[in-house]
Amino acid sequence: MTFISRSLLFIGMFIGTVQAQQCDINFAHGVIIDPAHIRIVSQGQTYVQVNGEHQLFVNGREVKLNAEQQVQLSEYTAGIREQVPAIVSIAIEGVELGLKAVNKVISGLTGENSASHQQFQEKFDEMKWRLRARFNHSDDSYYIAPQDFDDFDEIFAGEFEKEIESIVSDSVGTILIAVGEAMTHREEQSSEQRVETFDQRIETMANDIKLGISNQANALEVKAEKICARLIALDEIENRLQLEIPALSEFNLIETN
Repeated sequence: MTFISRSLLFIGMFIGTVQAQQCDINFAHGVIIDPAHIRIVSQGQTYVQVNGEHQLFVNGREVKLNAEQQVQLSEYTAGIREQVPAIVSIAIEGVELGLKAVNKVISGLTGENSASHQQFQEKFDEMKWRLRARFNHSDDSYYIAPQDFDDFDEIFAGEFEKEIESIVSDSVGTILIAVGEAMTHREEQSSEQRVETFDQRIETMANDIKLGISNQANALEVKAEKICARLIALDEIENRLQLEIPALSEFNLIETN
């Protein structure tokens, strides 16, 4: 395999790097969290809203709760406030880990301070900013749309993975030019030696990045397992609320299989 084909294959290997723990759980509604409220949104309308810890509104009407119901609702809202940011965080970490891997590949091929690498870095930084902004990941405010959590790394990654592929595809020529120039500068070596040197360089780089990514991916998998277990426990609390509070009898945010 030539250094060119090896380089392109190597880049492709790190698009969609993280394979996180599967979690057979679904959010049936959107969830919006800010410091004062939790809103459960269905078809663009607020279905359930909790102000503070236990002031409950269902379809815009306040529901009076006794002391025991308030305790149960407080336990539920505390769980939502803990798990939604955790879901957003782990999904962002997964996407950023993929970006980090691709970025290392590019910097290794073209040079860390090269114009090509700086261009990639700017695009990736912009992508990370948009990723966080999309989920209101600022000022303790978060939003998650209705979705399955079959793979935590796929929650938000789809369109961004395609964008990474597009950035790399559009810049393959630039990468190859930079690699070619670097090889040409090795005048003391024959063409065969230069190709072999670059093959060795790429193989070493691949092993180093795989090791670093593998460790971080394993850490993400552990986090995903914990989140999944806590969501299952939170679903049990939700089931009790459905039984204890008549206005929530048909409410079902968390669905587990």
